[in-house]
Amino acid sequence: MARHLIQGREIAMPVRIRDASVCSASYLVRADAARAVIAYSGLDVAEVLPGKALCTLVFVDYADGDLDAYREFGVAFLVRPPDGGRPPPRGLRAGLSELRRAGAGAFIHWLPVDQGFTLEAGRRIWGFPKELADIDLRLSSPYKRCILRKDGRLVLDLLIKPGAPVPGGGTMAPVDAYSHLDGVTRRTPWSMSPRGVRMRPGGALIRLGNHPVAKELSELGLPKRALMTSTVSHLTMTFGEAKEL
Repeated sequence: MARHLIQGREIAMPVRIRDASVCSASYLVRADAARAVIAYSGLDVAEVLPGKALCTLVFVDYADGDLDAYREFGVAFLVRPPDGGRPPPRGLRAGLSELRRAGAGAFIHWLPVDQGFTLEAGRRIWGFPKELADIDLRLSSPYKRCILRKDGRLVLDLLIKPGAPVPGGGTMAPVDAYSHLDGVTRRTPWSMSPRGVRMRPGGALIRLGNHPVAKELSELGLPKRALMTSTVSHLTMTFGEAKEL
């Protein structure tokens, strides 16, 4: 079993998150603009519609896990695996069929957190682009809100409206998480088991600030209507060992 020494503590793989609350908003954005944003990674966005990519904003309250309790915000893109083969076909049905065949993954473009231990662990173990930020989560009401500030500047204020309960739950199909740090792109196996899932079309209100990441999001076309929003009241996760590509 692989182990990593972080700040004098031994972290065994896989890393387990035993309880987290997750809220997300997914947006259709121009594929060419998204490609420009993640060009440094060497990966390509998945076109869920011709000329359209999927960008997801997510905020997470980690209540119990191997990396302690902390809060996190993420900007992620659906990407084609680097060994996905031929270029994506045109047309909705053909594109979705190709994504199912190849197995799309999530590229973590930016990942601010509010605690130093998870920051060091995330960067050293998986190459996740973690940075310290001020993350104000307001999760006690049906309306979930995240106010994110970095270096004293507002990045965004994101509100997720309540959705309809989704029956079931249980373990989801594993997903590959991709990251890029210090010139190296990595792939990490990631599995999730959610409970208390709610989803709806639309359902997000977003206000962008004056931070450079806010400007980057505005260049993707935000604020705009979200394609879909979701909340998960209890989520368990495991993260395996990262592999360099």
